[in-house]
Amino acid sequence: MKVIIATKNPGKIEGARQALEPYFKDFEIEGISAESEVSDQPVDLDILKGAKNRVKNIKKYCSEHQISADLFLSVESGITNLLGKWMITNIAVIEDNQGFESFGTSPSFPVPQKYVDDIINSDLSLVMDKIFGTDRERRNGAGGIQLLTHGVVSRIELNRLAFTMALTRYINSEWN
Repeated sequence: MKVIIATKNPGKIEGARQALEPYFKDFEIEGISAESEVSDQPVDLDILKGAKNRVKNIKKYCSEHQISADLFLSVESGITNLLGKWMITNIAVIEDNQGFESFGTSPSFPVPQKYVDDIINSDLSLVMDKIFGTDRERRNGAGGIQLLTHGVVSRIELNRLAFTMALTRYINSEWN
């Protein structure tokens, strides 16, 4: 099975690989960058929109370059207040080559109100750099969540869980 993920980010690719591994024994995953067409720090429904746009754009790229795949994946991280409290979440989108789509979310973590405007107007990474200092490990795929959880949860884990939730529709045909 051929899987294309709309990113070159190693943490996102590894999270997707770990999510697919229990369900598909023979697959290859390739990362190709694709635009989200939303801001660098998406807010609320733009998180889902960005993930869906990445899948749309990666499918278009693959079509134009005669690249065939069985699954197309993307994940977008952003800040949301849709539940009445500000939090950071990841939304993963998976679409197969027949157009069947599913999505899932990662666990989310709260954002103190005093940082919300800075995050929306810049980027979570930049705000975390100002608070905690630049962290080379965080920038190399571990993510800010690893710092906030004192090493218990990584960005890879958040992405793995978001993709696993999106896979529930693919691995349970009776659910559809």
